[in-house]
Amino acid sequence: MTRIQFGWSLPSGPPQGMSRNAYMDGVQKGFELIKGHFDSFWFVDHLQSDNNPLLEGWTALTYFAALHPELTFGHVVLCQSFRNPALLAKMATTAQFLSGGRFILGIGAGWKEDEYRAYGYDFPPPGTRVEELTEALQIIRAMWHDERATVHGKHYHVADAWCEPKPDPIPTIMVGAFKPRMLRVAARYADWWNISWTRRVAKQLLYLEILAFLLFHRLLVISQ
Repeated sequence: MTRIQFGWSLPSGPPQGMSRNAYMDGVQKGFELIKGHFDSFWFVDHLQSDNNPLLEGWTALTYFAALHPELTFGHVVLCQSFRNPALLAKMATTAQFLSGGRFILGIGAGWKEDEYRAYGYDFPPPGTRVEELTEALQIIRAMWHDERATVHGKHYHVADAWCEPKPDPIPTIMVGAFKPRMLRVAARYADWWNISWTRRVAKQLLYLEILAFLLFHRLLVISQ
């Protein structure tokens, strides 16, 4: 029987008024509590939450990954819009190389309009963001598998791009998805499915529809 694994989602920043030392001490105590019991840790990828302190996701994750080599690590989930997909493939490859194969690529289409606009990113309609995520995943997979990657998409492209050293092993891809079009992206490109921020998934009928979809596409396996 498959063993259930647990992961810890780290606090994304200190509460207002908390010092850096107090935040770091609290996080360290959390790591001590999960040691030997949890398999992974995770960090969000957001840029602002009103005036609340919020750490940048990639920088924070890699810092803590270096301190805790016993755990796998990833994001819940990266916003594909924030980083060029070819660069993201290279960043993931580097994280995989330096960590000895512990990185998990969690990624989604992005949704938080206020941070897009505040930081100068375009915020296209949902369908466009799904298209962008699809092309980003195509480029990432090509960068990891092909000797030289060439992908010409509607939104992104790479031409004869090297990505060396190739990641070994290839990182697990986890896609954050909820609605049918995103679920199709997850079914086609993902190894894992993330629903940690899906507020309506508790509705029984919709939940069963999602499970049926994933089972049909062999993205989810239920063992007895």
